[in-house]
Amino acid sequence: MVSLVLPSWANASCPDWTASTASSRITELTSHLRQWEQAYRKDGSSPVSDDVFDQTERRWRELQRCFPELEVADFKDRASAPAADSATPWQRHPVAHTGLRKAQDAAEVERWLSTGVPDSPAPQASSPQRQESQSATIAPADRATDVWIQPKVDGVAVSLVYHGGRLAGVYSRGDGRTGQDWTRHAAVIPSIPQRLAGDWQSLADGDGLVFQGELYERLEDHVQQRDGGAGARSHVAGWLARDELSPALGQRIGLFVWSWPMGPRALEDRLSGLERLGLGQISRYTHPVESQEDAAAWRERWYRSPLPFATDGVVLRRGRRPDGTAWQAEPPLWALAWKYPPREALAEVADIAFRIGRSGRITPVARLVPVEVDGRRLSQVSLGSLSRWREWDLRPGDQVIIELAGLIIPQLKGVAWRAAERIDLEVPAESDFHLLSCWHPTPGCRQQFLARLAWLSDSSALDLDGVGEGTWKALVDAGLVAGLLDWRELSPERLAQASGIGKVTAERLGVAFSETSHRGFPRWLSALGAPSAGGISEHDSWRTLSALDAAGWRHRPGVGDVGARRWRAFLSHPEVDALARQLADAGIAGFVGAFDDDATRSIATPGSASPSHGHSHSPSHSPSNRSPASLSHRAPASPSATRLKSDAGARLEIGAAPWLASPPW
Repeated sequence: MVSLVLPSWANASCPDWTASTASSRITELTSHLRQWEQAYRKDGSSPVSDDVFDQTERRWRELQRCFPELEVADFKDRASAPAADSATPWQRHPVAHTGLRKAQDAAEVERWLSTGVPDSPAPQASSPQRQESQSATIAPADRATDVWIQPKVDGVAVSLVYHGGRLAGVYSRGDGRTGQDWTRHAAVIPSIPQRLAGDWQSLADGDGLVFQGELYERLEDHVQQRDGGAGARSHVAGWLARDELSPALGQRIGLFVWSWPMGPRALEDRLSGLERLGLGQISRYTHPVESQEDAAAWRERWYRSPLPFATDGVVLRRGRRPDGTAWQAEPPLWALAWKYPPREALAEVADIAFRIGRSGRITPVARLVPVEVDGRRLSQVSLGSLSRWREWDLRPGDQVIIELAGLIIPQLKGVAWRAAERIDLEVPAESDFHLLSCWHPTPGCRQQFLARLAWLSDSSALDLDGVGEGTWKALVDAGLVAGLLDWRELSPERLAQASGIGKVTAERLGVAFSETSHRGFPRWLSALGAPSAGGISEHDSWRTLSALDAAGWRHRPGVGDVGARRWRAFLSHPEVDALARQLADAGIAGFVGAFDDDATRSIATPGSASPSHGHSHSPSHSPSNRSPASLSHRAPASPSATRLKSDAGARLEIGAAPWLASPPW
């Protein structure tokens, strides 16, 4: 389930950068990491998720490995930690918060279980002696035994300090040594006992007791795999940052005590003691493990099962560890976090592409420097619409946060930071593309025309199995398809002339194309790009639909005023009319006989002229200068030669359709 989330260059080799570029990039990463670290240490919240923070930190470390000659400041430099002041009261923790190393994969968990030494680098300790004090007491016999697992509750870490059995202080984790004083809120948080239960004197170290744990948002049947973090940590951090906490919000905050620094030596004794003191039923969430498989099973179970809090992984702890007098604000060797698969990825925008669909809708797409998330390689993400792209104002070089919706669909969640240089982009004009534009691959129209062909072969239309955008690109590039129905006239020999289409494929395509003659009228109408509403059936025909006035269309299923205008504009458009005539001449059901009352025919029957015969005849006027009726005076021509000019700027002649008060798109 776990995979690294790294840029593609980090998975393979170091980037080919100058020392100056590398220094600039590392400095940029250091700056953002320091800002996020300060925000988290201050009140437990962060502008970015743990996933994004961890990915950025790994990128930062990878660049240091690639450019060892550069001097790099530690983003966790304690000089940058929040300083105490009168406006924000801070208190020194009686016992330091150690933090956790994070395992990158199951192999590292296995190694830690067997040796007690994780692979992941820890943040640089303030001194080697301090780090050794947290690891030297791990006995070899304890490295493969006496290991316990707990869910990694996604909340805000705190210290709870009791004197004489009464609550004396609640402090945020802060920088691990000092934290914000949140004691004022404890009175309205029922999960924090104001007075310890039982015989606390027998368990106290002198007059005081210190516990470490997580204040979390109470959730009902929260499934991490389904619901993600749900913003739970940020909610709690925001509530606690207020001057006053309402009793209603206090009821929504739970407590999960995961450490008793000066408690009994054996974990079992610490668990039972916590329950006797009234500090929660945490035994149900603490279980012994003997192998990586055991740990993986619990991790999977908690990932997919309902819990009363959000989690972001599991924590493996050795039952016996140094007491709190030896703890430092550095990750120790006696605990290891194994996080869930990341739901978010930090990615660099390489380019912005603007895709034009069958209906003329323009969809911006951010092309990414590839990243891997949960075994999937992500190289692009749709931005939805031009308005959303303008809202984000994305440019190449921007660093963005990609979220996997339902662990399947990548979506843009936000911008981590922007590139210093803003690159200008060529953006298609929305007014140039609509439901009735681009019936041929003329300059500016290739994308929409290919989208029309792709839709034509979709299961909702002609259902051409094995015919996708790649096939249509090959045929268009070979000059074999320049109109929506040109493919109907192509023999296997002609099809084989396209790049990438061999004899066998050409024969298969020929059979698939020929079988479309038996498709029903609704499928053919859909293939031409007709509006989706209207409840078209086999009982309808081109003639009956063309005869409907606006009131008649409004009585069709799902068709209102706008739909009526779209249908009438579609049926009367010169390009659509020309295509319908081709289908009538080909004997397609629903089109046959629709034009029998015409004085002359504008389209030749199949076979009378085709691209294979080399004929070429183009109209001399655009649709805006000619009415549909004027088509009847044209000489017969091949399907590819009967098209009217329909580039990105072409519009339906409104004067030829007086019922239209405005264009239908």
